[in-house]
Amino acid sequence: MLTVPGLCWLCRMPLALSAWGVCSVCTRSLKRQAMTCPQCGLAATGRDVPCGRCLKKAPPWCALVAVDDYVAPLSGLIHALKFAGQSVLARPLARLLLLAVLQARRTRGLPNIDMVVNVPLYRRRHWRRGYNQSDLLCRPLARWLDCRYDARALKRVHNTAIQHQLTARLRKRNLKNAFRLEFPVKGLHIAIVDDVVTTGSTVAELPDCFCKAAPRRFRYGVCAVPCSPSSMGV
Repeated sequence: MLTVPGLCWLCRMPLALSAWGVCSVCTRSLKRQAMTCPQCGLAATGRDVPCGRCLKKAPPWCALVAVDDYVAPLSGLIHALKFAGQSVLARPLARLLLLAVLQARRTRGLPNIDMVVNVPLYRRRHWRRGYNQSDLLCRPLARWLDCRYDARALKRVHNTAIQHQLTARLRKRNLKNAFRLEFPVKGLHIAIVDDVVTTGSTVAELPDCFCKAAPRRFRYGVCAVPCSPSSMGV
């Protein structure tokens, strides 16, 4: 019987551990090199304190952790996960996110996560795609972080337009009252897991669902797109 080694999804070289999906060389190359704000993830003069935008008008989450900017080659993997039916990419991407979270704990002192929450799709879009990519990221991530996860914690109650086709202002309006909370959150440190952060409008809408019961909320994303302050709506 012949054994075929697993290949890295980025460089296509053989992997020592095929379950990783991405080799150590490519993993190191994905680390964000630019100075970014620890709260909003946009370009800043330092990594230790919030940028001027956040000091002026803080986002409704306490911290953002991202693997890398939404550029090739990582953007290709995320696009394949979302639109090409490559659900097998969820585990390698979740591992990249895990490494980013662990690094943030060491360097930024983020506390342990009590629960991870996915960003739900509307039932019709979920049926067409066959899965929710945020849910596929949360499942292994919650197991590795040893925290709670309930795929039904949030429910999308309105069928909204596709976000990437809208401006920042329309994104906010599009997601207004689109989610409903299905579980108690008082006293929990919650990580909201999404695949891409563009303007932050999706995660900005979610805290309203938490009924102001969670004293701290931490936002984790696989990758973040650097945007201008105007596009962030701040």
